[in-house]
Amino acid sequence: MIGVVVPAHNEQDVIVQCIRCISRAAGHNLLDAEPVELVVVTDSCTDGTAVLAAQAGATVLTLHARNVGAARAAGAEHLLARGARWLAFTDADTLVSPGWLAEQLALEADAVCGTVDVQDWSPHGVHADLLRSHFAQTYFDCDAHRHVHGANLGVSAAAYRRAGGFRHLSCSEDVELVSALEACGARIAWSCRPRVITSARRVARAPGGFADALLTAVAQRLAAGTPHLPSLGTAS
Repeated sequence: MIGVVVPAHNEQDVIVQCIRCISRAAGHNLLDAEPVELVVVTDSCTDGTAVLAAQAGATVLTLHARNVGAARAAGAEHLLARGARWLAFTDADTLVSPGWLAEQLALEADAVCGTVDVQDWSPHGVHADLLRSHFAQTYFDCDAHRHVHGANLGVSAAAYRRAGGFRHLSCSEDVELVSALEACGARIAWSCRPRVITSARRVARAPGGFADALLTAVAQRLAAGTPHLPSLGTAS
């Protein structure tokens, strides 16, 4: 069985579309009808995320940790207990492609670090064009990249266990897991083949994640008065 984990904190506006995309990916013909189980881990939600996720067909786990590392770990442990051989992770504000899971597995690695695409920069208002240009110039959407995104990550159950799983970190939990995978000799595919589209929202759900990286890039540009923005690096 393949398991998919989506951590969520007050994501009622986007969770249904996220689940629909994962469901399409789960039905890809190259998966040979292997079962796919989706767990949405609602963490400290005060909106309708849990209800909507359940109505859309996901298994819902509820936490009150306000910690994305704990949320990803809880989802992973649930799926491992259910017999998952492969764990795939994405975010509630992310839309995975129909071939997302199939491409992860086709790489035949212990873990897959994928890239992200952003199609709508409008949440950044007058800075939208600046960020769009910066992203295009500094982000490496290609094989052999070195980005780490919780929005596009996959790992075998065996490698996940060897690495010790996700640490309960409020940010960079994905980077820490990949570092642990490297330390234990896991074969990691740094690939752009598994495709996802993520949001460029201004309000971060996980401090220090991708949304904060975008805001930091704008702030540094304006403070320095220079057209050169810092690379988005391994922001998750």
